[in-house]
Amino acid sequence: MLLGILQVLVALIVTGGCAFYLLVLASAYFYLKRRSTRRLPTGSPVSFSVLKPLAGDEPDLETNLASFYGLAHAEYEILFAARSKHDPALAVADALALRNPASRSMALTAGEPACQNAKVHSLAVMTSASRGEVLVISDSDIRTDHGLLRHLASDFEHPKTGVVTCPCRAVPGRSVWSLLEAVGINSEFWSGVLAAQFLMPMDFAVGPTMAVRRTCLEAIGGWNAVNDTLAEDFQIGRLARQAGYDVRLGTHVVEHRIGSQGLASSLAHRLRWRRSTRRSRPVGYFGEIFANPLPWAILLAVASATTWAWALCAICAVLRLLVLLAVGRSVLRDTLVVRFWWLAPVQDFLSLAVWVGGFFGNRIVWRDRVYKLTRDGKLQRVDGGASFDGPRLGDRSDESA
Repeated sequence: MLLGILQVLVALIVTGGCAFYLLVLASAYFYLKRRSTRRLPTGSPVSFSVLKPLAGDEPDLETNLASFYGLAHAEYEILFAARSKHDPALAVADALALRNPASRSMALTAGEPACQNAKVHSLAVMTSASRGEVLVISDSDIRTDHGLLRHLASDFEHPKTGVVTCPCRAVPGRSVWSLLEAVGINSEFWSGVLAAQFLMPMDFAVGPTMAVRRTCLEAIGGWNAVNDTLAEDFQIGRLARQAGYDVRLGTHVVEHRIGSQGLASSLAHRLRWRRSTRRSRPVGYFGEIFANPLPWAILLAVASATTWAWALCAICAVLRLLVLLAVGRSVLRDTLVVRFWWLAPVQDFLSLAVWVGGFFGNRIVWRDRVYKLTRDGKLQRVDGGASFDGPRLGDRSDESA
């Protein structure tokens, strides 16, 4: 009796997941249609300030930062900031500035933060020194092509546009765990974003590259409004929507170089992100059970060994493949998902395990500091930092702070 009830519940989850996949396919179609009809800006040019928070050296740092020089836009500047003047990343930024004298750029020392979120502290320092109408916040592990600001300028021609998120195509390093994470980001994660913005107006933003209008940032209280929050990008989108601004998903895709982390580092990063999501959007976090139905479908088919369960599993698998290709290949222009589509079930089982793990614990380690996540997603420093109610969560080496 109990087994039968469980089978019905799991079948409902899989059915709901299949419906979610159909929703993702529809949202991808309309997103691609919007991208194909985008126009270049026709009004007065928008001025941009590209803000790059830095924290130490990392693989391909110079190439990543250099990609933001020579962008196809007349009015923009680039600002870099790290906590210490001895940070090796600042030396890279200084060298790039010398090689590109025609571009306005500067490297700043932010100093030690008084708030909990060191990245937000660096952003506040750069914002004070900047002069652009629109601030483009981009992590150090992002690489772009020359069209980024041209397409953002088109989005910000609408005076009500306050925040624009740029889709990011994850580019893995050489480790298999990095590859699995890239497959997940380029299909499962962005599927959720596409579906959410298709169903209702966006009330969130997503790093690692987003743009915010300066007047919008001022209207929500500036960086002080999010300086003790882990998911500052999400909160900026939420506050901007509450202030009456539009939050949009942009049409320009950038590259997110996620590095070659091992299993422990990858799991730590994923779990930290999951815990942050659970705190920031608790109802939506429960709903994510429908966003990853393939593991449930496989478990149901193996456990019940019935024709209908295997048929449902086959339908779910086909839809998962279609979503992988629609979101990963078509929307994000990722060729890896075509070659490594067969890793999707492995990634989905790993993602399910981390999702379950996200329900437990509220402490993280971020840049060698121990924090507690409060119910509203804010960070509280834990002195001493040794006792823990879960795995120790480290940082990916490519994350800016």
